[in-house]
Amino acid sequence: MFTRKRFGQHFLVDSDVIDRIVETLNVKTGERILEIGPGRGALTKSLMSLDSEMSAIEIDRDLVAELRTTFPRLYVLEADVMKCDLSIADGKRVVGNLPYNLSTPLLNKLFEQPDITDMTFMLQKEVVERLVSRPDTKSWGRLSVVAQYHCQIEELLQVPSTAFKPQPRVDSAVVRLTPIDRDIPAMDLAVFRDVVRSAFMQRRKRVSNSLKSYEINWASVGIHSGLRAENLDVNDFVTIANSVVTRS
Repeated sequence: MFTRKRFGQHFLVDSDVIDRIVETLNVKTGERILEIGPGRGALTKSLMSLDSEMSAIEIDRDLVAELRTTFPRLYVLEADVMKCDLSIADGKRVVGNLPYNLSTPLLNKLFEQPDITDMTFMLQKEVVERLVSRPDTKSWGRLSVVAQYHCQIEELLQVPSTAFKPQPRVDSAVVRLTPIDRDIPAMDLAVFRDVVRSAFMQRRKRVSNSLKSYEINWASVGIHSGLRAENLDVNDFVTIANSVVTRS
C-alpha cells in the first residue's frame, strides 16, 4: 500500500473499527456528510451505503482519481483542506481520519465555521485527551479551552495503532464535537483566543503575571489573581476576555 509521508497518511483498515465508527455516527437517510481525507475510501464505502449525501476533500491526486472511479456518486474536491474554503462544510456532518500533523490547526479552522452540524474525527489519542480534559489537570490547555468554548465534546472509542497501515507509533481515539451556543459568549473571539494563548504560554505563572499586559482589574472580574491558567475554566476565560473588550 503506497503512502505519501508528506501527507501523514495512515489508512484505516480494521473493518471492526470502521463498523463501530459508522454505528456511533448513526447516520440518517439523506443527511449531508463531508469526509476530510478519505484516503482509499474504507470509511467512505460504509457511509455511501447508508444513502447519505456524501462529499469529500482529498489532497492526494492519485487517491482522488481512485475515489472518483470507485464512487461515481461521490463529489471529491481535490484540495489542501487548510487552504480551501470550508464553507463547503456548512449544514453538514464532518467526519475524517485526520493526519496527526494537521489535527490542531484544522480543528481551529473548523471552529470558525458557523453552520457545521457536528464533527466526528479519528485523532491521536493524546489530542483527544486534551480535547476532553478538565481544569486542574496536566492536559488542560489552550486547545481544551478553545474547543470546549465552541463544542460539546465526547470521546467515542479508542483505536489501537494496529488498525492502520502503515502502523503509526501512537494509538488513536474517535471523538465527536457538537457545536454549541454559549449562554455568555465571547464579545470578540480574537481577544478570547489571544487571552487563552497568553495565559497558557506561561501556564505555571499566576494569571496576574501571565496576563499582566492586559491590565485586568481582578477584583472587578471576580477571579483570584493568584490562580494559574490551568485552574481556570472556559467561563473564566470568557469573563477575562470580555473585561478586556469592555475596557478597551
